Amino acid sequence: MILTDFKNTHFLLLLLTITICFCCKGQPENELNNPFISDSLVLGADQVDKYLPLLKNKKVAIVANQTSLLNFKTTSSAHLVDYLHSKNITIQCVFAPEHGFRGKADAGELIKDGIDKKTGIPIISLYGKNKKPSTQQLDGVDIIIFDIQDVGARFYTYISTLHYVMESCAEAKTPLIVLDRPNPNGHYIDGPVLEKTHTSFVGMHPVPVVHGMTIGEYAQMINGEGWLAKKVQCDLFIVEMKNYTHQTVYSLPKKPSPNLPNDTSINLYPSLCFFEGTFISAGRGTDMQFQLFGAPNLPPKKYPFAFTPRVNEGAKDPKFKNELCNGKDLRTTHKLSNLNLEWLIDAYNDIENNKDFFSPFFTKLAGTKKLQEQIEKGYSYQEIRKTWLKGLNDYDVLREKYLLYQR
Repeated sequence: MILTDFKNTHFLLLLLTITICFCCKGQPENELNNPFISDSLVLGADQVDKYLPLLKNKKVAIVANQTSLLNFKTTSSAHLVDYLHSKNITIQCVFAPEHGFRGKADAGELIKDGIDKKTGIPIISLYGKNKKPSTQQLDGVDIIIFDIQDVGARFYTYISTLHYVMESCAEAKTPLIVLDRPNPNGHYIDGPVLEKTHTSFVGMHPVPVVHGMTIGEYAQMINGEGWLAKKVQCDLFIVEMKNYTHQTVYSLPKKPSPNLPNDTSINLYPSLCFFEGTFISAGRGTDMQFQLFGAPNLPPKKYPFAFTPRVNEGAKDPKFKNELCNGKDLRTTHKLSNLNLEWLIDAYNDIENNKDFFSPFFTKLAGTKKLQEQIEKGYSYQEIRKTWLKGLNDYDVLREKYLLYQR
C-alpha cells in the first residue's frame, strides 16, 4: 500500500504513531542522552566465561550498585547480582557504595544495611561509619567481585570504596575480581595532584582531579604504588574489556549516581564539582544537575538563566531550596577535554561579598589549599594551570605503567 492511497491524513498519522510505538516497545531503557553501546566493545562483566568458572563452588561477595549491568548482545541487559543468582552462584552478601545498591540515596547520605527484596541477599553498606569490609563481614567469603561504573574524577567516591575493598581483601587473603568498565572522562588528565595532608574519602591518592584511568587500571595503580595500609598487596584479577581505548566514546546506559543524569553532566562534573565546596549551587534540586550553576546574588545581567532548586531524588536539602537563582545554563557546552576553572573564577569575582564564598570542603575537593589561594589572589585559569604541569607530567609517566588500553 502506498501513501497516496490514504485519503484520511489523520488516519495515516495514527497508523504511523502506532507503528513507531510498536517498533520501540521492548527496547531497553537508556537513561542518558546519546545512548551508545559499540557493537565491538565488550565489557568485563559481559565476559562471563572468564570469571564464572572462578566462582564455582565458592562463597562470593559482590561490590555493586545499579550500574553493575551485563549487556549481552543477544538478550536484554541483566544485573550482575541477578545473573549470578540465576546461575546458582552462592552470594553471601552485596556491598553497596555511596548512594546505595539501587543508587537512590543523596550524596553523603547515610546508607543502611538491609536485604535485597528481589533475591533475599544481605546488603551491607560501605558508606557511612563502615567504609571498609570488616573481618567479620568477610568471614566465610572465598572471593569478591567489584563491578561499579566510575566517571574518572578523584572525588567520585567509588574509587575510595575500591581502595578499602582491596585493603580488606589483602588482609583477609581473599582474591578480588574487578570487572572493568569504560571511563567516560578517560580521554584526558587534568587538575592539581592531591597533597598527602589533604587525604580524605573524596581524595585518597596522589592523583590529579581527572585521573584518566579505568577502574581496573586504577586498581592496578593502588596495588603497584603500595597505597594500601602497610603496603599490603591485593590478589587482583582484572577482566579487561575488549576493543576499548581511552578515546572510545561511551554513553552510560544507567545513571552512575542520582545527580549525574546524562552524558553532559558526567563530562561537566569534574569542573562543576568544585562548586560543591562554595556558596554556589551546581544544580542539585533541579533536573539539570551539574549542567548549570548559580546563586540568588549573582548579577542577573551576566547570569540570566533562572532556576529554583527543590527537593527531589538525590537532593533532600539542596542549596537555596525554593529560592530563585541566577546562573548559567551549560547544557550546550562542547565536550570538555580539560577542566574549566573560568566558571568558578568568574563566579567568585562576580559576587559582591565573596568573603564566605569557599567552605572548608573546597580544599578537600581540590586536594590542596593552593587553588583557593590562587583564585583569591586573582590568578587566571592559564596561570593556575601552569602550576599543575609538573605534577601532571610526573603523574602521566606513573600512569603509563598501569594502562591496560591504548591512550
